[in-house]
Amino acid sequence: MAVHVKNMKELAKALQPTLLKMTDQLADRVYENLNYFLLDYYEGYDPVSYQRTKDFLYSAVKVEAKPYKGGVKASVYIDYDSLTGYRNVSGYQVAKWANEGLHGGIEVDHKPHVWNDTMRETVDNGELLRLALDYLKSKGFSVRT
Repeated sequence: MAVHVKNMKELAKALQPTLLKMTDQLADRVYENLNYFLLDYYEGYDPVSYQRTKDFLYSAVKVEAKPYKGGVKASVYIDYDSLTGYRNVSGYQVAKWANEGLHGGIEVDHKPHVWNDTMRETVDNGELLRLALDYLKSKGFSVRT
């Protein structure tokens, strides 16, 4: 079905459903990758000096795509404010250590960098851009790179 657009406002409105679904799928991919690296972080090291709560393992959050300032926005993040089961350390510090390759602030052999590795495997390597282009092509958009 053809859509007739007379101005930029109508164009934005016509594109919004496609952009919402595309952005949500891209956020799903980032969320999936983040959870992969969180699991790798947990499976790669068995602490001997502290007991895990596993709060950090389940701290990834994905917020559904929604309209935002004339475009679309989705969020994927580590909810470090929910990490309250740690003694003498903030949830932010736990997340920071995990991104520095530390476990409980301790140097170990297994050193994933949870957030940076997620960004490397989704944004930096062009995967999200490729997925966006593929999605738009699948919806009939002519896309050139």
